[in-house]
Amino acid sequence: MTDILCVVGARPNFMKIAPVMTALAGAGIHAKLVHTGQHYDAAMNDRFFTDLGIPYPDINLEVGSGSHAVQTAEIMRRFEPVLEQEQPAAILVVGDVNSTIACALVAAKRGVAVIHVEAGLRSYDRSMPEEINRVLTDQISDQLFITEKDAHKNLLREGIAAARVHFVGNVMIDTLHHNLPRAVPAAVTLGETLPQGYGVLTLHRPSNVDDVDILGNLLETVAMIAADLPIVFPLHPRTRASIDRLGLTAWLNQPGIRVLPPLGYLEMLGLMKDARIVLTDSGGIQEETTALGVPCLTLRHNTERPITVDEGTNTIVGTDRKQILVAAEAVLNGGGKAGRIPEYWDGRAAIRIAAILSQWLDARHYAVA
Repeated sequence: MTDILCVVGARPNFMKIAPVMTALAGAGIHAKLVHTGQHYDAAMNDRFFTDLGIPYPDINLEVGSGSHAVQTAEIMRRFEPVLEQEQPAAILVVGDVNSTIACALVAAKRGVAVIHVEAGLRSYDRSMPEEINRVLTDQISDQLFITEKDAHKNLLREGIAAARVHFVGNVMIDTLHHNLPRAVPAAVTLGETLPQGYGVLTLHRPSNVDDVDILGNLLETVAMIAADLPIVFPLHPRTRASIDRLGLTAWLNQPGIRVLPPLGYLEMLGLMKDARIVLTDSGGIQEETTALGVPCLTLRHNTERPITVDEGTNTIVGTDRKQILVAAEAVLNGGGKAGRIPEYWDGRAAIRIAAILSQWLDARHYAVA
């Protein structure tokens, strides 16, 4: 019998599940990995499994892309027979993607316990699909593992019993610590050394890349920064499609902007590690830059990871050109946030999770027996 079915579905999940799978095995917990196939870039999936040392999935649902409703429904339809066949004691989901809520719903309705890693994060922006996924997943989870203490306050406000919540730290930072010595140097990825340094840009949020005015403004603003500091731009497939569709391709050819294809984890880690500044709308990158001590400008109006602002290197700048340029100038003139490493971001979060789950599974087994 499988103790825990671990679920991944999209790129952000991979960095979180890698240390968890290792720690569960070390604690003697029998876990299987289910990949829903939510992310459509098969080649990049393979890179992440290889780079991070994740065992290849025991089960792949091969769902593919689609609207939120279609994708969530298809994951649920394909995951239910897997749950029936495997009969796990629990499922473990990470983060806030469609696979997270879809598999959690199926398990909860079949009376299978749900474990949520990276619970309690809130942007309080219900226009973000991920926010809906977070709130609903937490409500139906039996064990909730949090990365920061503010997450505990969020969960208590939403009526979740304190006994179900465990402050363990950040598993994504476990992966960063483990792989930092293996990070690919930026000079290797770029094929050259940029003497004056460089910045990194990532964009993928629908709110930023689906609107021609917002995306055009962001790209033009980045081009202005690139006049003083080269900007390396690993281009997400969704963003590439939007730029082409909206007729904004000319902004990719501006002096100082270096467009790259999507990168593997080790290449991206090497780029961020040595960057002078990172501009992003990614939640995970907000955390990674804080762990690396690299100034980060978040191109959103809110964040579900406030600890990166309160304690880390992150500054929320939204999409206003003036605010972005003022913050970028401050960083480039030596005024970026130094920050500090948050509590329990020490590379041992997954070990704490496995220890708690080992006791919890033993107690459940004893109660059933």
